[in-house]
Amino acid sequence: MTLDYMRYVLDNGLTVILHQDNETAMAAVNLLYKVGARNESPERTGLAHLFEHLMFGGTEAAPNFDVPIQTAGGENNAFTNSDVTNFYDTVPAANLETALWIEADRMMNLKLDFKALDTQRKVVVEEFSETCLNQPYGDVWHKLRHLCYKKHPYRWPTIGLVPEHIKETNLDNAHEFYNQYYSPNNAILVVAGGIDINKTKQLIEQYFGNIPAAKIQENLIEQEPEQTEARELDHQALVPVNALYIAFKSAPRNSREFYIQDLISDIFSNGRSARLYTRLVKNQQLFNDIDCYVTANYDPGLVIVDAKLSPSISYAEAEAAIWNEIDQLCTTPPTQRELDKVVNKAESSIRFGNINAIDKAMNIAYYEALGDITLLNREVDIYRSITPQEIMQGARDLFNRKKSNTLRYKANTIQHN
Repeated sequence: MTLDYMRYVLDNGLTVILHQDNETAMAAVNLLYKVGARNESPERTGLAHLFEHLMFGGTEAAPNFDVPIQTAGGENNAFTNSDVTNFYDTVPAANLETALWIEADRMMNLKLDFKALDTQRKVVVEEFSETCLNQPYGDVWHKLRHLCYKKHPYRWPTIGLVPEHIKETNLDNAHEFYNQYYSPNNAILVVAGGIDINKTKQLIEQYFGNIPAAKIQENLIEQEPEQTEARELDHQALVPVNALYIAFKSAPRNSREFYIQDLISDIFSNGRSARLYTRLVKNQQLFNDIDCYVTANYDPGLVIVDAKLSPSISYAEAEAAIWNEIDQLCTTPPTQRELDKVVNKAESSIRFGNINAIDKAMNIAYYEALGDITLLNREVDIYRSITPQEIMQGARDLFNRKKSNTLRYKANTIQHN
């Protein structure tokens, strides 16, 4: 299934992409800002995530952002990650104007005062405490990212390095961040669903066309130097069971190597018939649970083996078993049947991920921000073109012991070797 779209750019730099789907009476508005945790300073992290919250603080025209959307019969939400901040609304197509108006309003007129900032700082600091400090394994991403990255801003999670960075954010910091990144020339607007193209273009020009472009300073992100030696970290905490994380740098998201690595992770752990679960959990009972996944970052991200050890198993046994599975894939290509199984699952995920208007809008914005919108319609063909030999060679290139990062997250209530 090919997704058709119309792409153009307003005079102020706003990238607009429209997708018409006459089979739905709903419309989706997705506004992606090209700012994430990677755009922060190491001395002031968590700002992108804080701004996700602040953007719901309202404006003079709409003091409560949710009310106009809900009154129009719609719903909205947002997310932030290392690479982008994404806002999305779903409304009946007849009420599309409401969603466009309110997104344009907060792009230009966000109410940033001490009360709004203080409220959201407290919310985010509380979220940091709940998810990172007071939850078992909650600081894993802080430990693991710091182990894997030494220069690139991927070395801190989206929520930030420490809560103090958010507590100390002031109005000057907030206004500077807003003016720098929340501008039309740093955004991608996608409208999808049961829309009239010409009318939608008129509405977009009406509400977004007069928003001035910002003078965006080039943010030179320091790239991670090549890793030349294995890194290890042992950490103890009050957690239920011993956990093990082995991470490797992945290829950039828009490279062919990424798709090979994605299939490698699926061969290892996509479903209970995958290798790691079948052999190490079900048959050998070395782990309570085990997973392998890719972070899919724009710059080189991570491929991570994530496991919870069975009570009687030592770290030496656990790591040896995982490396044995890795070595097998590095020396023997998978069968065509095994590869076809994971390719079919990847294709199903792509197809089902393009059913609703909001899913289509998000995906279109994602690939445009990634720098190659054509991947939207090419990914299935890329997956299907990968061979068993490429999987084996990809495993050899990826799973280099000298470039591995091992975090042993030990339960301090249990004694193990």
